[in-house]
Amino acid sequence: MIEEKLSSKAKLLIAVAALGYFVDVYDLILFSVVRNPSLKSLGLVGPELLNQGLNLMNIQMGGMLLGGILWGIYGDKKGRKSVLFGSILLYSVANAFNGMVHDLDTYAWLRFLAGIGLAGELGAGITLVNETLPPSKRGIGTLIIAGVGASGAIFAPIVSNFSSDPEWWRTCYFIGGGMGLALLLLRLGTFESGMFLELEKNVKRGNFFQLFSHRNIFKKYLYCILMGLPIWYIIGILVFSSPELLQGMGLKGVITGGDAIMYCYVGLSVGDFASGYLSQVLKSRNKSVMTYLIIAWILTIYFLYAMSDISVVYGNIMITLLGFFGGYWAVFLTSSSEQFGTNLRMTVTTTVPNFVRGALIPISLLFKFLIPNVGMVNSAAIVGALCFGLSIWSVSQLKETFGKSLDFIEE
Repeated sequence: MIEEKLSSKAKLLIAVAALGYFVDVYDLILFSVVRNPSLKSLGLVGPELLNQGLNLMNIQMGGMLLGGILWGIYGDKKGRKSVLFGSILLYSVANAFNGMVHDLDTYAWLRFLAGIGLAGELGAGITLVNETLPPSKRGIGTLIIAGVGASGAIFAPIVSNFSSDPEWWRTCYFIGGGMGLALLLLRLGTFESGMFLELEKNVKRGNFFQLFSHRNIFKKYLYCILMGLPIWYIIGILVFSSPELLQGMGLKGVITGGDAIMYCYVGLSVGDFASGYLSQVLKSRNKSVMTYLIIAWILTIYFLYAMSDISVVYGNIMITLLGFFGGYWAVFLTSSSEQFGTNLRMTVTTTVPNFVRGALIPISLLFKFLIPNVGMVNSAAIVGALCFGLSIWSVSQLKETFGKSLDFIEE
């Protein structure tokens, strides 16, 4: 068999998409990191820091959900490269202006616009790389994108700690905006997907409602979304609540929310590389995801029920392991992208990850609803069983896509 080699243009495309996602994740996590300093600078105190912080986070998430749909449709109608350019331009400018805000309303509008921009970057990069690389190399391209991108979440808290100046949060936003704008120069060397350019003009493109009007297409779309639920269950429930969960297990010391997120994303970043590599070795997206899901669920049960009197170091190791086996984002996105035809691929690849992120809202509401009746640990276990169960079942229903030709359309 002849080894398929990557062209220099393909390597540039992977680099641009990976660095773009790095800045994307940096900006996404940055708000959580600088939330309190920025709101205190605007004059908020006490309970308002959390209340308004959650409001701004929901506004940003609303922008991402809307942006996922808009960028996906635009990418299938007009091209992937334009989304790659437009999305990073929007969120880079929005984040740069975030460093200049002096009132809450302006902050909210800019988080909304940043959310819209952040929604398009990953889907465009994954779609463009998948449609450009040889079938045997697609997994390598996407594991580099996701692995490098996840490390942006580690960079954000590092930058935020460079200075104790109470106004340093503004500079953190400027840095994010500046990195994004600098990337636009690299994007001048990227090129449009050949598959997209070869689509016949009479083919319907980017019809979002087509995903819901055909039974088989809708089931496939739903399975792709459900496949990713445990990733954000781990991040949004287990890791976010780990300071409280671990204290109840007799933690000898303190683990802060910021540390927990950082260790989780270290695991996610390495896990993305490893899961992508595993899918290449096994020549199967489904087997790689299923392996990660089963191990992550076993670790979750151990994390919730089998630990006691643990040290801070051991707690951080467990959080990192949960992140590692929740790090199948690259394979999950690659598989979702490969499931659909060229006329809907961008819409799917952009909306699926944002709907998975948005699913954290009902997941967290169910978690909070169950706590008064069954306690925090049992609540986390019940919600986890639901997320893992739905995900494992969904993966079993999806067709294997490794090495599949992507040169087809959805009728």
